[in-house]
Amino acid sequence: MQTDTFRRFVDVLAESLDDAPAPADLAARLHLSRFHVDRLVRSAAGETPAALRRRVLLERAAHRLMTTDDEVLAVALDAGFDSHEGFTRAFGRAFGVPPSRWRTQASGYRLGPVRAVHFRPPGGLDLPPTEEGTTMSLARSMVDHHVWLVGEMLDRAARLDDDVLDRPIELSVEGVDDDPTLRSLLARLVGQMSMWELAEQGAGEYDLAQERGLSVDQMRAWLVDVGPRFRDLARRIDEEDLAEVTFVNTMCEPPEAFTYGGLLAHVLTFAAFRRTLVCGALWSAGITDLGAGDPRELVSRPD
Repeated sequence: MQTDTFRRFVDVLAESLDDAPAPADLAARLHLSRFHVDRLVRSAAGETPAALRRRVLLERAAHRLMTTDDEVLAVALDAGFDSHEGFTRAFGRAFGVPPSRWRTQASGYRLGPVRAVHFRPPGGLDLPPTEEGTTMSLARSMVDHHVWLVGEMLDRAARLDDDVLDRPIELSVEGVDDDPTLRSLLARLVGQMSMWELAEQGAGEYDLAQERGLSVDQMRAWLVDVGPRFRDLARRIDEEDLAEVTFVNTMCEPPEAFTYGGLLAHVLTFAAFRRTLVCGALWSAGITDLGAGDPRELVSRPD
């Protein structure tokens, strides 16, 4: 019950970041007393609602300074400060440098512990896990295996001509990759990693059309770029204990909330289906050394 109420508080906070509601008004939106909300938030987050809101607004301001050329005064006003001077003092205490220097020295916009509520670009909040997360080491190994295996598949697909790459694959699942070919499946395996890495960054809409008609060499170059970044994302989820932390995917319409652990589970689940089809198509083309791509045999050889 307490966890549910805290999540409701975070939802209300996210909706009212620009409204500057009084503490009593914030509590009223939750149909609770201010005393009850203060005690609950202190217990769950280690800080008062007002302090949490100030910190999140400073994180949002720091991210805005990192990613835009907006005037410092405009950023200050949006962060709830009445003056450039007041914002500069508060920002300097929080980040160790004034806003004017932050733009050239920024190394990260989050304040406080990892397991806390944090600003998530472009306008959401990350929630901490509700209990101690389980280890993500196995998921990291599976991601390593996935990135490695897709690279091996592309190396082998490079030996095939276009007729084989574009030959329809008859075995498919309704609603997942309609009319699949070896080429389209390989492009989706790489593109899926890119799509979810961008979603995690809040980087805007992903265009599936960019996957169409790619050559194997183009896909290999794309994997060289996105593969290490996706593996780094899995490493960060593990090391920062983010498996149960929620983020908002703004690529969805309307935006949807996911956990980081759910993101990896989604990618690995659908990737396993596509990899199986690719391995079957390669086998039909006479390339059998990858077998079925079973991680039981290959997870210890990610590099």
